[in-house]
Amino acid sequence: MNKNRRILFTAALIFTLIVVLVAVDMGRRTTAPWNKKRQLERALPTEPDGTAIDTSALDVADTLFIEDSTRR
Repeated sequence: MNKNRRILFTAALIFTLIVVLVAVDMGRRTTAPWNKKRQLERALPTEPDGTAIDTSALDVADTLFIEDSTRR
């Protein structure tokens, strides 16, 4: 019984160490929710140069109007 207990303890210890190492690795690769905005700003810095507003989306003069066929 003593040999079986030692094998079980060793296997449980190895399993626990593997799970802890995987959790630490995942934690290092993941960004905390409160830091996501700062990470995006570091990756894609935005400089105020006047081109932040996309005016092409506001130009509706050349779009076609299609009537809604479900309206009665």
